[in-house]
Amino acid sequence: MATRRNVQYSPLPADDAHNLRFNYAPKSYRRIPWKSVALAPFLLVIGISFLSLSYFIFTSHMEGDGSQAYGLLFLGVLAFLPGYYDTRVAYYSWRGAPGYTFASIPDY
Repeated sequence: MATRRNVQYSPLPADDAHNLRFNYAPKSYRRIPWKSVALAPFLLVIGISFLSLSYFIFTSHMEGDGSQAYGLLFLGVLAFLPGYYDTRVAYYSWRGAPGYTFASIPDY
């Protein structure tokens, strides 16, 4: 395949403020996924509850078997991580922090 070595390139303008590529804001960025925003704190509370229950079983403050504690620990981590992440993104998006948008949260 032949290459072109004599192509003359022109420099880009220094002011990108008027470039429309960087000002694109589709409607999906402005739309709030209410189901996902409601699900995020619910997952956060469920995850914290399961993690605290597994802690109480591990430290013998509550009756239970070790396998129950490991199961609650697994389910707690599985619910806590996405709940915390989506709650944090929704809060910072609501506050208007730079770099956070509601489009980062998946819509169900």
